Amino acid sequence: MPLTRAGRPRLHDQRRPGLTARDEILDAAGELFTTTGYAGTSTRTIAEAVGMRQASLYHHFKTKDDILCALLEQTVAPTLGFVPSLLSAEPALTAAEHLHALAAFDGAQLMSGRWNLGALYLLPELRDAKLQPFWSERERLRLHYLDLSLAVVNRTGIPMPAADLPFRLVESLVNMWSMPAGPQRAELPFHVADACVRVLGLSDDAAADRRERSHHEIDRHSRGACRVPPGPA
Repeated sequence: MPLTRAGRPRLHDQRRPGLTARDEILDAAGELFTTTGYAGTSTRTIAEAVGMRQASLYHHFKTKDDILCALLEQTVAPTLGFVPSLLSAEPALTAAEHLHALAAFDGAQLMSGRWNLGALYLLPELRDAKLQPFWSERERLRLHYLDLSLAVVNRTGIPMPAADLPFRLVESLVNMWSMPAGPQRAELPFHVADACVRVLGLSDDAAADRRERSHHEIDRHSRGACRVPPGPA
């Protein structure tokens, strides 16, 4: 019977949160990229922050660009995963309700990470890094925002260029990530979601109803994501 080959031993006990070494690498890289900068961080530094050999890191990621891409994908993947839940809502959401719930969920994702990964969007190195998987996913999310926003402005008569604003408003939350924890920080994504529909010409008359529906859809999605499939009978 073949033996399972053990990986190389760690230099130290586990230092980072995560179920796998890959998770720990991403956590260390997230901290270093957002504090020291992408250019100023080497794969050796990341490996040392995890407590593993640099050669062991390459078992999980071939390049530093691959690590950055994996981190950035974490900023869009949960929201893209929320979209099917919104599309299956009953009763069906209006474009404005869908946009509001999407923006509230997306904003909460950007604000909730251990590190301000959304701030990495601003790095000049992103223009040169090999990040095509991330850029493709981010563009898919942007276009979904745009489709919803266009549906709203077609009804309100607001000029078409305003349809680009909701996506930008949500991403601006990365500049407020350092706000201290508390009720005001927790409500911020919903304030931005309110602004997303307001900038498209909708009044605040139905704001409370939109918020209530957004909370409901986010809770429904969260319960579904946490549900454990039943085992065999």
